[in-house]
Amino acid sequence: MKLQKATRCALFAILELARDPERQISAAEIAESYGISVNHLAKVLRDLTRAGLVEATRGAGGGYRFSGNAKRTTLYQVIEMFEDVAASRTVRPEAGDDSDMGRALGRVLAEIDGITVSTLKSITLATLLKIVRRHARPDL
Repeated sequence: MKLQKATRCALFAILELARDPERQISAAEIAESYGISVNHLAKVLRDLTRAGLVEATRGAGGGYRFSGNAKRTTLYQVIEMFEDVAASRTVRPEAGDDSDMGRALGRVLAEIDGITVSTLKSITLATLLKIVRRHARPDL
């Protein structure tokens, strides 16, 4: 599954914020940490705020804070905000591919998409953060 730029930005931001929910972080700090555009990240953070996963504070010393539940929020929930996941699971033969072989390939690809979605639904932000901590490089 190839993720759009906005989706990757959202995942980086939500994971950075969920890492320490008490800490307030500016969009500029997050953008600099991950080498992404502040303007693009600001749009993504607005969507995450509307979804209730992030809380924004304006003004001097303002920033963003994670307001969701890392143990209940899954990667799928974040990804589906920015990707049309349902469309990728629909079995539609390509033009001229309405053969037995084409339909069989479509069913296999749909099954792979289903497995991907199931996996993303099973991984919470808390689980991914545990993996990050476990594999963190000590030299950083």
